[in-house]
Amino acid sequence: MGQKKLIRFAAIKEFPNVLEHPLNMKGQWNQFFKNNNDIVLELACGKGEYAVGLGTLRPDENFIGVDIKGNRIWRGAKTALDNGLHNVAFLRTEIDKITDYFGENEVSEIWITFPDPQLRTSKAKKRLTHPKFLRLYQQLLKPGAYINLKTDSPALYNFTKTVIDLYDLELVADMDDVYKSSTVLPELQIKTHYEKLDIAQSNKVHYLRFRLNGELPIEKDLTLKTIISEQENIG
Repeated sequence: MGQKKLIRFAAIKEFPNVLEHPLNMKGQWNQFFKNNNDIVLELACGKGEYAVGLGTLRPDENFIGVDIKGNRIWRGAKTALDNGLHNVAFLRTEIDKITDYFGENEVSEIWITFPDPQLRTSKAKKRLTHPKFLRLYQQLLKPGAYINLKTDSPALYNFTKTVIDLYDLELVADMDDVYKSSTVLPELQIKTHYEKLDIAQSNKVHYLRFRLNGELPIEKDLTLKTIISEQENIG
């Protein structure tokens, strides 16, 4: 591990806005923030641009960036501290362990911004909008809460639309090309490090906003696997 990473790993241990695998945090986040404001998560936050950006735009809400990469979290956490954003914090953990840290109805919204699209069909269960993950989010989210996906990956965008359709989720917003619009919402103007890299080289940024308005029957997972296998083999 490089010297720079070691320095950053040591630094976040001293940052008051970073928690690494904390114990007994379920139901305690409002105490951590010292207010009763809504809690919003940025999952797989990387350098935390969305947690910081949303925290700046929406000072009456609390934002938590979640990622396992401490080196990346350091950037967002330091920016939040430097800018005096007391409503922004970071949690270092794996996304599939999210229910260890948040209780029922504790989260009001989720943002998933430029995650690894896990392009191989065999890796579909690792996509953060796969029903495997949505069932975890459902344990945390308040009724009617939104999930937001922003990605430059056509594969992840279309996969998520397939999930929404198959599991009868409520699609609230669907933008195939965010920046084609003449008026882009301030929340969608925030750009992450990975957006700027344009890894997918699709020249488009896609956005979906949806709700988990019912159960996600596990028996439909096999149907999903068949559909995406057929779709992606054709593609």
